[in-house]
Amino acid sequence: MNEPLAERVRPKNLEDYISQNHLVGEKGSLTNQIKKGLIPSLILWGPPGTGKTTLANIIAEESKRPFYTLSAINSGVKDIREVIDKAKQSGGLFTAKNPILFIDEIHRFSKSQQDSLLAAVEKGWVTLIGATTENPSFEVIPALLSRCQVYILNAFDKNDLEALLVRAIKEDSVLQTKKINLKETEALMRLSAGDGRKLLNIFELVVNSEEGENIEITNDLVMSKVQKNTVLYDKTGEQHYDIISAFIKSIRGSDPNGAVYWLARMIEGGEDVKFIARRLLISASEDIGLANPTALVIANNCFQAVTTIGYPEARIILSQCAIYLATSAKSNASYAAIGKAQQLVKQTGDLSVPLDLRNAPTKLMKDIGYGKDYKYAHSYENNFVMAEFLPNEISGTSFYTPGNNQRENALKDFLKNRWKDKYNF
Repeated sequence: MNEPLAERVRPKNLEDYISQNHLVGEKGSLTNQIKKGLIPSLILWGPPGTGKTTLANIIAEESKRPFYTLSAINSGVKDIREVIDKAKQSGGLFTAKNPILFIDEIHRFSKSQQDSLLAAVEKGWVTLIGATTENPSFEVIPALLSRCQVYILNAFDKNDLEALLVRAIKEDSVLQTKKINLKETEALMRLSAGDGRKLLNIFELVVNSEEGENIEITNDLVMSKVQKNTVLYDKTGEQHYDIISAFIKSIRGSDPNGAVYWLARMIEGGEDVKFIARRLLISASEDIGLANPTALVIANNCFQAVTTIGYPEARIILSQCAIYLATSAKSNASYAAIGKAQQLVKQTGDLSVPLDLRNAPTKLMKDIGYGKDYKYAHSYENNFVMAEFLPNEISGTSFYTPGNNQRENALKDFLKNRWKDKYNF
């Protein structure tokens, strides 16, 4: 049988679906919606092999809807329009439930391809289910993202993976012809790295390589059959997240050696050059900030350069930027400031803008007090005048506390000299 084990044992209903209890467990956020057939357009975001495609199939089956599927790897705008036309014909005004259009790896769609979905989703011709391993905030256009709910799937833990193996041995007709003893599973767990599909593929490879009916699965057997991890660096799997985390933490920890090592791991694994450069941009602001504002300029120039040049020369630019950021002074004061401000906004809601700070482009606005008593800073000595720029309800609140570094110590002195007691660091 040519069909892979992962496909042969793919669950057909929620009862057989393993893991993701926060979504489809007894109190899962999707459970009741699936049972009632009230499915919104949604994006399933999570690492590979965590059941995104399976869940989409189950949703269609449980809700008894027509199901259309496209892969972003080999589908264009023409394919999208053809499927939408079919969906309109099978659904429409006289059908209680509109068809489901499942798009695998939706993050690979271009802006024009994603734009072609908007009308169908907006008018209810289809219910869109997209699957992605990348953060949809970066990879899905805002107009489409605003029309979808985002649900996060987690990598399988050890219990989930062992349950997958037990279920496969018990239910697969091919494996049932053998007597399999799962004596040790640590090697399988390590090699699969939370990816259920990879686990079953490796398991099937090991079983098929053994002669006879009695097979005892041990760590040594698995490692002898799988000569090395299936890939040095799985840029769509858990290592994708773990290694970028180690890379950024090396920069934050001011260790250029660690930064270059993890950078090399990503480069050798074929990681997307823009993904690496984008994370350098974030680090330049989050971890360095006003301690060295030039870091953001260099990171942005790095992003532009590697996007233009590409591999292999892009590795040199990435290395230069990573080492610069790692050896730079550090401050997360700007990052902390916006976090505090956002938290207060969530607590206090939409506070009114003080009248003196409002713009007054019309006579009516001027008559009702917009802009009245506003003090124009450039009309005063040193281009500064003492004033309040926050809503009255939170007057005097401080968000930004400069970090302890040469540049921000100068900013402390500047703020103290200007604002006197208001900024008491």
